[in-house]
Amino acid sequence: MRLAIFGATGGTGLELTRQALEKGHSVRVLVRNPNRMTLTNANMRIVLGSVLDHESVTKTVLGTDVVLSCLGQRNLLRNTRVVSVGTHLIMSVMKEHGVRRLVVESAFGAGESLALASLMERLVFATLLWAPYEDKNLMEPDVRASGLDWTILRPTLLTNGPRTGRYAVEMGKRPAVGKVTRADVATAMLRAVEERLWIGESPSVTGT
Repeated sequence: MRLAIFGATGGTGLELTRQALEKGHSVRVLVRNPNRMTLTNANMRIVLGSVLDHESVTKTVLGTDVVLSCLGQRNLLRNTRVVSVGTHLIMSVMKEHGVRRLVVESAFGAGESLALASLMERLVFATLLWAPYEDKNLMEPDVRASGLDWTILRPTLLTNGPRTGRYAVEMGKRPAVGKVTRADVATAMLRAVEERLWIGESPSVTGT
């Protein structure tokens, strides 16, 4: 398939790009700093620009079959809204050019999954991580209302490490394990598009 990947230089995004290329997909990535893209492959095209710029997003989406977003913000003190505003622009461009399949990485505790979190987790989400969670909580309803063939995947605590293949994608219940590797989340995102799974759903992704 022809994939557009946003947030491709982040932890999950880089692993997603690597796995997609290993499986022979054609990949287009949008990056602000090309030095942060450590992968090279004949099937990967790098677009330089910002997810907040219409022209940059259009160059990334145009001619692709599927869009995957691993956008995130590192600022814990201020909501930069790069996830919510960037995702909104991505979806607008998708609609302009007839691209319908969208898979986005969010986080366990965003949206209605907050009701499944422990009291301690809720305190962390509301204090230490309030800015990224506020951004995700702005993004998720927008995705749900988009009319696209969307999937929102909500990983638990992200860790580094190899792809294990031992992960669970669960709906409507508290994840049994509180962490998952970024590589396994990337695998789940790729499965969502290859097998057309979880369309119109927002499951959690956790290790097993």
